[in-house]
Amino acid sequence: MQTITITGHLGSGKSTIAKMLAKQLNIPHYSTGDAQREIARQMGLTTLELNHLADQDPSIDEKIDGVFKTLDKAGKPYVIDSRLAWHFMPHSFKVKLEVSPQTAAERIFADKSRTGECLYTSVDEALKTLLQRRQSETTRFQKTYNIDIEKNDHFDLVLDTTTLSPQEICSAILTAYRQVNPLS
Repeated sequence: MQTITITGHLGSGKSTIAKMLAKQLNIPHYSTGDAQREIARQMGLTTLELNHLADQDPSIDEKIDGVFKTLDKAGKPYVIDSRLAWHFMPHSFKVKLEVSPQTAAERIFADKSRTGECLYTSVDEALKTLLQRRQSETTRFQKTYNIDIEKNDHFDLVLDTTTLSPQEICSAILTAYRQVNPLS
């Protein structure tokens, strides 16, 4: 069984979908979003502030990204939601989830269970912050790893989740995944 790495825009459903897939495939789930929010919490920062700090301090990305090299060598399958796991786990089944910025902001604004992030006072505030984080990450990953996370040719499957339900997204991923992993 092959590891599935899920990347995508903020608010695209990475964590929700990864948890659902891990449960359906009965394999472990790992989320760098959880790790990033925990690091931000420990440092007394928001995730946006941590992103800005990471722009200047490469040790933050190294701490988060180093986990994938360990997981990749473990030889066990995982479902991982992360911006860059696909890059560090080149033999994984790579999925990218896209979403309109407005829908992403609405989803994140409505999700009060997100820990380590500020609770936004409006969808517009969430949208502004999401776009800043996206720009920060795009620039940093280009500079640090020489990769363009906005390009889709890195991935085995690209889905726009704007109008899809979590069940529809999981079904589409499992269908594509089972085409290359028929015994799973």
